[in-house]
Amino acid sequence: MNENVEIRIQVLFFARARELAGCTTQTLHLSHGTTLADLRTLLSNDIPELEGYLQHCRLSINEEFCNLESAIPADAEVAIIPPVSGGGSQKSSEALVWRYS
Repeated sequence: MNENVEIRIQVLFFARARELAGCTTQTLHLSHGTTLADLRTLLSNDIPELEGYLQHCRLSINEEFCNLESAIPADAEVAIIPPVSGGGSQKSSEALVWRYS
């Protein structure tokens, strides 16, 4: 396919990424063959608040996590998923049960 062909994608921002971007979604027109790495660079340049933060985020294409070298297909939905924390080991849960029983 010709690299001069333009594709349209929808970018979804979640949690802190949404706050930094100042929006929930953004429609972009990209060159055919654009990768997730290219998109991450583009977003960092277009939205300076995201620079440095995006390297800690996972990116998915059409609800599937992909590596950064994955090409983005036309009409794709790309989600920016910030790092999450929480949970704990089973031992810490057992300690709480023991402590409060």
